[in-house]
Amino acid sequence: MSTRPKGVQAPKKSGLASPKSDFSKDQLDVLQPQKSGAAAEWDYIIALFIITAIAFVTRFWGISHPNEVVFDEVHFGKFASYYLQRTYFFDVHPPFGKLLFALMGWFVGYDGHFHFDNIGDSYIANNVPYVAFRAMPALLGALTVPTVFLIMWESGYTLPAAIVASGLVLFDNAHIGQTRLILLDATLVFAMSVSVLCYVRFYKLRHEPFGRKWWKWLLLTGVALSCVISTKYVGVFTFFTIGSAVAFDLWGLLDINRKEGALSLPEFGKHFAARVFGLIMVPFFFYLFWFQVHFAILYRSGPGDDFMSPEFQETLSDNIMTANSVGIDYYDSITMRHKETKTYLHSHPDKYPLRYEDGRVSSQGQQVTGYPFNDTNNHWQVIPAEPFPDDDLLGHRVKSGDLIKLRHLVTDSYLLSHDVASPYYPTNQEFTTVALEEANGKRFNDTLFELRIEGAKGKSDFKSMSGHFKLIHFPTKVAMWTHTKPLPDWAYKQAEINGNKNVQQSSNIWYVDDIPSIPADSDRLKKEQRKIKQVPFLKKYFELQRAIFFHNNALTSSHPYASQPIQWPFLLRGVSFWTQNDTRQQIYFLGNPIGWWIASSLLAVFAGIVGADQLSQRRGVDSLDERTRSRFYNSTGFFFLAWAAHYLPFYLMGRQLFLHHYLPAHLASALVTGALLEFVFNLDPVALEQNVDSKMSASSSNRGGMRSTGPGTKRVVPAKDRISGNSMLALWGAAGVVMTLVVGGWWFFLPLTYGKPGLSVEEVVRRKWLGYDLHFAK
Repeated sequence: MSTRPKGVQAPKKSGLASPKSDFSKDQLDVLQPQKSGAAAEWDYIIALFIITAIAFVTRFWGISHPNEVVFDEVHFGKFASYYLQRTYFFDVHPPFGKLLFALMGWFVGYDGHFHFDNIGDSYIANNVPYVAFRAMPALLGALTVPTVFLIMWESGYTLPAAIVASGLVLFDNAHIGQTRLILLDATLVFAMSVSVLCYVRFYKLRHEPFGRKWWKWLLLTGVALSCVISTKYVGVFTFFTIGSAVAFDLWGLLDINRKEGALSLPEFGKHFAARVFGLIMVPFFFYLFWFQVHFAILYRSGPGDDFMSPEFQETLSDNIMTANSVGIDYYDSITMRHKETKTYLHSHPDKYPLRYEDGRVSSQGQQVTGYPFNDTNNHWQVIPAEPFPDDDLLGHRVKSGDLIKLRHLVTDSYLLSHDVASPYYPTNQEFTTVALEEANGKRFNDTLFELRIEGAKGKSDFKSMSGHFKLIHFPTKVAMWTHTKPLPDWAYKQAEINGNKNVQQSSNIWYVDDIPSIPADSDRLKKEQRKIKQVPFLKKYFELQRAIFFHNNALTSSHPYASQPIQWPFLLRGVSFWTQNDTRQQIYFLGNPIGWWIASSLLAVFAGIVGADQLSQRRGVDSLDERTRSRFYNSTGFFFLAWAAHYLPFYLMGRQLFLHHYLPAHLASALVTGALLEFVFNLDPVALEQNVDSKMSASSSNRGGMRSTGPGTKRVVPAKDRISGNSMLALWGAAGVVMTLVVGGWWFFLPLTYGKPGLSVEEVVRRKWLGYDLHFAK
């Protein structure tokens, strides 16, 4: 196995979880005099400088075009404005990446007046510092390229391998396109790459545990991991990647027969505790910290209020819901709305049909539906289950846990549910109404409902707006529920209301929108000065987490540019970000097809080599020497694990997916490509071992008196010493061919990435390689 000149470590048995193998202490002492600091690495340094400069040019060139809102800038630009205005909003992603945009806006003095409402809105006309916003992801995207180079360098790969790996990211149209706009993926990918780099640096110091540098790189790995998961929750895949390598490393430390000597259980416990602290506790602390910053900044009521509980909303200033909240008394007439769909509980004289389309029979009772508009048919009177005396009817407040009846005022009938299947859900109960005689007679129990106010403590008052509640049918224990699928024409395309047996479902929640029976001059409508409520941070955090995960899982609707994971490695389709008809310009989010196809092909080659090697070993044929196999499994295998961890879990997701979800996995595939290119064009292992032995012997004699490591020792040396005296023409030639093809592909699709120049019909058609749904192809 080979490593780079500046990090030398001891060999280890093959496995698929650690980023590189290592050197013994004796070998470290032998190899150290063979280099003279940075002077021995000038070629890496020059290449790193050139690659970094090109990365900044490709990310920042023409960044002001287009000067209009593009694709998801409508979301993340809007969120930055909300932060700057301290207005509460809701989003399914953690706050770190969005806070960076807000920080950039604050740096340039932006006040958040523009809300990025529509794709195509002009930044110039609205005086928005959009170039500053776009510069932040462009900066991170540019820094991602040298980070990839450093990962390869630190892992001991040759210069051509490092150039190929970083070049696949440098000249990738998808990485460039995503980092030139106000989007989160540049932050995610950069943090993911830094996490891998920091862990490689930490892993190289494993023979010097608990030293200053050891702790530094362990903690930096944890901080980088926290940035990944604090940007998007798919950052958990990076945790899995690093965690798998750490678990494998700990398993090796537990081995009583390890070459470096057995660790006592207390010593192993120190290693285990240090990694738990640095890679779990530290990231989680920073993850919570960004949510604390999020809550501290957003103290004003805003568009995110509706996603949160009334108790949470009471922590926000100027909250309309709590400011307009009015206590509800028995015999008040109210209008009720479903929290998610915003439809009113509604009824009208029309009846359910005798039979539904599937042949099931209804009760032919009066229809109870959901109606999107305010109407007198939405008025319901709250009636107590047990009537009050005639001389004491008014002034009784409705409370949580009360049994109530609901009278529909227009038809003078009472809400009822019974054991009859609803129109669309055979397992859910039908809601209907019955006349007063039946409601007070044989159907009395079927008209009773329990009022359960969310988060209520004891017998809390029932209030309009703030009193989010579930209406539970008392005899059958089903909750009143609705959904978005409209009923057929016989119900005027209104929403279905039915009884949901899953009472705990959060979509069962309703609230009182208005109390039309209260006179305008009633003392009950007088507003008292409200104090901002304080809620513990963790309570707010857990409520927001529940809302985030619920709405993340609810993102299942179709999208014209959504794609499936099987399409990503082969780049079968992209996403249209922006078009301009007058100039025939468009931004089409698409990777570099040549680069993606090369990387995906070599992923398959890697899997094939692993399979062939395992099969040959089973048959007693040792096709690889131990050093080469160790490097192939440990280092290249680690990169392959990163690719699989960032790609395969998407097959289990039911939410909307897009091509940009593959970007972290693509970066990992670029690392595999560079490593595998070196493996394929590697030197002869026998000749290499002889060459290394002679170098080690010469170096040992020059040290004068230093003990020999022994002729039978497996030696692993830096890349420069591995290749000394051997030609690298084949490797450089292969790297040159790959990069020539990649640069060609980048240049060909450049107009679709930068949005200019506009293309003719013929030029657009020439770029529809796999039938990409490009605009202006006719």
